[in-house]
Amino acid sequence: MFHHITVLKEEAVEGLDIKPDGVYVDCTLGGAGHSSVIASRLNEQGLLIAFDQDDAALANAETKLAPYMDRVKLVRSNFRDLEAQLRNIPQAMKDGKPQVDGVLFDLGVSSPQLDEADRGFSYNHDAELDMRMDRTAELTAKEIVNEWLEQEISRILFEYGEEKFSRRIAANIVAARAKGAIETTGQLVELIKESIPAAARRSGPHPAKRSFQALRIAVNDELGAFEEALEQTIRCLAPGGRAAVITFHSLEDRICKQTFAKYIERCTCPPDFPMCVCGKKGTLKLINRKPIEAGDNELEANPRARSAKLRIAEKL
Repeated sequence: MFHHITVLKEEAVEGLDIKPDGVYVDCTLGGAGHSSVIASRLNEQGLLIAFDQDDAALANAETKLAPYMDRVKLVRSNFRDLEAQLRNIPQAMKDGKPQVDGVLFDLGVSSPQLDEADRGFSYNHDAELDMRMDRTAELTAKEIVNEWLEQEISRILFEYGEEKFSRRIAANIVAARAKGAIETTGQLVELIKESIPAAARRSGPHPAKRSFQALRIAVNDELGAFEEALEQTIRCLAPGGRAAVITFHSLEDRICKQTFAKYIERCTCPPDFPMCVCGKKGTLKLINRKPIEAGDNELEANPRARSAKLRIAEKL
């Protein structure tokens, strides 16, 4: 059963400002929560294109979106291939290039992926070290832990997990693997616990949370894929089209904020000029200056929504 609680569902879809006959892209199909709301607002002329690289998510979507499949196209692909995939869909093309009315990203990992023991995402279940979203991909967490240089392991734990004990964890991983391969999540959790001082373990989240997040991001090149896909999104939006992005940690949010900022209209005329003469036109305008966050009711029902931030921009 693919059970997943969708975060900021209504807010994100409202932010897209759905037109019934528009063409929309859900880059992160997951549990199909956002997709089902978008599809329900489209008529027969509208189209929802939904991306996922997880076969379980796509199979679940065929059931969940069954009433709307006349206006839904499922694409098994990483969203970093957004532009190339849209070129294969006639409804997404206009004047020889992709032009869609809205693109949604929900960058939280689907709960089933976290909770399924055999996927190797969870520090609460002992399983083979895997962490691949796309199970046909080559790189696994086991390879990183057992083969990457100590400095590289330390870097990804610090940069992607903001783990302040990254050096100590990396050193202990390398010492442990010299005696025998680190095969399972349980082995890795114990190594991480041993690397973190007892006082630090007693407060805050699970001691392995940050390291597991970092490894998952590295295995799936999540930040690189998102950065590429967001740039493609801006190119692929039709005038008046919107991008809605839900992020769950500071690294993703920073990429979103900086990418949007790069395309915002900025007049370079001196402030005392009575009117703009520079003619510098931006590509985007922000719909919300500050990110939208989950309300109290949603947080009570789904604590995972606590770190979610929604940013929305419109193509000029």
